[in-house]
Amino acid sequence: MTGPTDTPSSAGAGAATAADEAMMRRALGLAELAATLGEVPVGAVVYRTADGTVLGEGFNRRETDNDPLGHAELIALSAAARAVGDWRLNDCTLVVTLEPCAMCAGAVVNARVGRLVFGARDPKAGACGSLMRLTEDARLNHRVTPVEGVLADACGDLLRTFFRSLRSGTGGV
Repeated sequence: MTGPTDTPSSAGAGAATAADEAMMRRALGLAELAATLGEVPVGAVVYRTADGTVLGEGFNRRETDNDPLGHAELIALSAAARAVGDWRLNDCTLVVTLEPCAMCAGAVVNARVGRLVFGARDPKAGACGSLMRLTEDARLNHRVTPVEGVLADACGDLLRTFFRSLRSGTGGV
């Protein structure tokens, strides 16, 4: 038996919307907060695609919580699932400042996220175009084509500044 999650999401492909850009700005604010805590500056927001209601948000907390699962995307997805009372997030968009890793891309597939939007590519760990295309793998029962490059320069600059300051010994920001 097939259902709506058995085919690629047509809503995921295409250009970014004004709501995507607004949510990316919000995610960038969360990423900046992460940097002040010494976390890699990644922020994520989940919103209801139809009306722009924010359902969950998060920023990296691996160092703060000593949690290998403390990625911004996982925190935002968990909060959104609690908000809607369902693990299925078909009607939602996940916006994240950095291309999701394999763990987070897997969570996007498992949560049945309707749309995925990200800012900067991650050439070392990105699983949505850089190293692999996990969210578009035809062998999986849910697929979403990411919209990439939304405010990519701002997202990338924040990461570069953070890592440059770490290398120079002046902290995260």
